[in-house]
Amino acid sequence: MAVSEAQKRASERYRKESVRQLTTRFYPTEADLWEWLSAQPNKQGYIKRLIREDMESHTNK
Repeated sequence: MAVSEAQKRASERYRKESVRQLTTRFYPTEADLWEWLSAQPNKQGYIKRLIREDMESHTNK
């Protein structure tokens, strides 16, 4: 089923208003971090899991 132009516009408007994005840079001295992250099959999920674990450890103190 094709997506209408109105639905495309609505989806784009929602994305612009609601979705947040972050860019992270890895310098040559952090090559080990980059290699580790690159080896993860789901990079976004991996980073979010680490953040949630960190939040939990700080909440449960």
